Amino acid sequence: MKLHRTVDNCTKFIQTLLYPRRCLLCGAPGDDGMDLCRACRGELPHNPVACRLCGLPLTAYSDGICGECQQHPPPLDGAIIPFRYAPPLDHLLLGLKFGQQLPSGLLLGRLMADAIGERSGPLPDAILPVPLHTSRLRERGYNQALELALPIADRLGIELLNRQVVRVKATTAQSSLEKGARRKNIKGAFAVRGKLPDQIAILDDVVTTGSTVYELARSLRRAGVKRVEVWACARVP
Repeated sequence: MKLHRTVDNCTKFIQTLLYPRRCLLCGAPGDDGMDLCRACRGELPHNPVACRLCGLPLTAYSDGICGECQQHPPPLDGAIIPFRYAPPLDHLLLGLKFGQQLPSGLLLGRLMADAIGERSGPLPDAILPVPLHTSRLRERGYNQALELALPIADRLGIELLNRQVVRVKATTAQSSLEKGARRKNIKGAFAVRGKLPDQIAILDDVVTTGSTVYELARSLRRAGVKRVEVWACARVP
C-alpha cells in the first residue's frame, strides 16, 4: 500500500510539472493542486447558513430549517450543499452540464469533498448520482452528477452506486418548467433495479426546487432505504 501511494504521488508530481494547473475561471496558475487560483476561489459563493434539510440559504436560523421544510417536510434526512448558484460558480456548472467541460466536474467534486469531509458524524453507505435517462445520456455523452461523484467517492472512500437505480421516464428538462410543473414532470421517473444499502446520499449538481431529488428520495424510501441525504454542489436561493 505504501509503495502504491508513493508511485501515485510521484505520478501526480510529474503530471503537475508537465501540465501545470490553470484556473478554469481566469487562466491564472492554479493553487493547491487545483484548476482554480486563490483569487477566484475566494470569490466562490459559499452557502454557510442553510436549511439542514434542503440546503436553502438562510439569513437567520429557524431551528436550522427553512419555512418551506417546516410546512412541507421533504423526504430527506439532511443536506450538504456548500455553494449558492451564483457567479462565478454558475459558469463552472454550466460548462460542466452543457459544454462538456469535464475538468470542471473534477474541480467541483474536489471542492464538495472538502466540504463534506468537515461534517460531523458517520458518512452514509453510498453515493447515488441522479441518473439520466438513456436518451439524455446519449445526447450529452456523460452524466454531470456522476462526474461530480467520482472524485468525492475516491476522496472519501465511499461506495458509488451507478446501476442500481435508473431513470425510466424521459422527462422534459426541469429548468424549463415552473415549480408545480416540475413535480408532475418528474413523478414516477425513477425505478430501483438492485439491492440498496441502508444509508444513501443522492448526488446532484444543482438543487432548484428540490423536485428531482425529492422524487428520487421517495423511490429510495419505497425500496427500504432508511436514511437519505442530498449532496449537491449548489443551491438556487
